[in-house]
Amino acid sequence: MNWDLIEGNWKELKGNVKQQWGKLTDDQLEMIAGKRDYLAGKIQEIYGATKADVEQQISEWQSQQKEANCCTEDSKKH
Repeated sequence: MNWDLIEGNWKELKGNVKQQWGKLTDDQLEMIAGKRDYLAGKIQEIYGATKADVEQQISEWQSQQKEANCCTEDSKKH
């Protein structure tokens, strides 16, 4: 899934993000606003993970969103 789609559908995806990274607060999710670099930075800060680990986690999460077909162009047509 293209990150632009994630950013554009951030309001719908915040719950999925919160489910994956439960320590993120609603205020933090609002501030992140779908920006991948902000998300990565907050995950690093809160979880104490390395940049490489965070990038892998985000990539895996991003793939899961594609598999769930939550934000593809095709799903928007229905």
